[in-house]
Amino acid sequence: MELGDTLPTTVAGSLKNNRMRKELSIDIPVVMENDLMCHESIIDVSLATEPAWWPECCIYRAPKNLREVNKEAYSPKQISIGPFHYGGNEARDKDGEREQREMEKLKMGYLKKFCNRTSKSQKEIARIIEENEEKIRRCYSERFDICHEDFVKMVLLDSTFIIELFLRSKMEKEDENDYILSKPWLKLGISHDLILLENQLPFFILEELHNQFSTSEENNNISFRELALNFFQLTGKKLPEKEIKHFTDLNRYFYCNPSTLKSGNGSISHLHSATELYEAGVIFRTAEKEMLLDIQFRNTPLKRCPCFNCSWLLNCLPCLKRFPCLEATQTFLHVPQFLVDDKTESLFRNLMALEQCHYPSEAYICNYICLLDYLINTREDVELLVDKKIIINMLGSNEAIATMVNKLGLEIVETGSCYFDLAKELNKHYDQCCNHNMGNLRSTYFPNLWRGTATIIGLIVLGFTLWNFIRPYVRH
Repeated sequence: MELGDTLPTTVAGSLKNNRMRKELSIDIPVVMENDLMCHESIIDVSLATEPAWWPECCIYRAPKNLREVNKEAYSPKQISIGPFHYGGNEARDKDGEREQREMEKLKMGYLKKFCNRTSKSQKEIARIIEENEEKIRRCYSERFDICHEDFVKMVLLDSTFIIELFLRSKMEKEDENDYILSKPWLKLGISHDLILLENQLPFFILEELHNQFSTSEENNNISFRELALNFFQLTGKKLPEKEIKHFTDLNRYFYCNPSTLKSGNGSISHLHSATELYEAGVIFRTAEKEMLLDIQFRNTPLKRCPCFNCSWLLNCLPCLKRFPCLEATQTFLHVPQFLVDDKTESLFRNLMALEQCHYPSEAYICNYICLLDYLINTREDVELLVDKKIIINMLGSNEAIATMVNKLGLEIVETGSCYFDLAKELNKHYDQCCNHNMGNLRSTYFPNLWRGTATIIGLIVLGFTLWNFIRPYVRH
């Protein structure tokens, strides 16, 4: 049988390919459309399943694209909590392995003291964990190859360690012999590890164990939420009424209150830097509100005639700010203070990773960092915000802050920004030519009292010079 007789045109391809096959005498088996429904399969698709996901899922491994930007920001350094870093699977040096063994021994010591203080046995505490084991497992984004016995032991050690540590930290007289509380650097390191997204236990099991067994006279009236707020130094703020997933979620709540924020209609595609906005007449001022993400733009009521604003005069003579009518002519961007230290990058990376995984439509922390990424491009932008006391620089280097903010915005996906309308208003203000002129007048000739005074004196001298020049012609 010839090859050309067995192949339909739609299957055999072009005439050129047919001639080549005939010349080479290659017998190519052809599968017709009716033969595609074969009974034998190469891949058994009946075993295919989608990744496990449960409604309770709230603890995730940091996405790979975020982890590659800064791997160290998501891994605990002092103590591991939960199954993601259970058993020290990550590569460690000899000192790291020794420290891990010491911390596991410390957890056992805390378990022993917890049992002595509550007069409960380990089995009584483990029974509560066993009853909630499946619910605890469903809080994680992965299925773990940890047997029932080891999983219960892990949660038992980690949960009692956290509760006991929080209780001791709350006591007015801290135990000087306590291994952690007697070393401020270690307490700070552990508190930082406890807010990492991959280093979490579900909040509900910690709360339930505390309510069940912490019944001593010293701690009977203290809720676990109060203990957590005290340990993470979030005191003085209102207790969250919403359901708390874990400690990362608790910290996110106090940086942004989701009930007061709304997602924007779009994402920010362009925004001028802080120095460019300042040159266009935008005055940066520290907001009085405590909520970090509450940024407000107050445009001047003279926005149709911005040349009549008195920002240059108030910049030269601050005493005139007592007059509300003059103060109202300025354009302000109210931004809450942002404290930056050596733990800031890791904290915000984990908050952003949580939002990317669990709150993609309410990623307010991501929106805030992306807004800062637009405002801060160079060291000069940071210097301006530090000078206005918007950024509290604990790193010492303004350039380091600019680099940190620019790196935080990498690999972040935004479906919408709560600052979309704010950016739109700022860009609109910047595009007005008159705002640039007034901004340059203020920054160049009236940046302070002395240069403003010199400018005014110079104008007076120039006026007298011109008058002396034209006076003979006027008289004539």
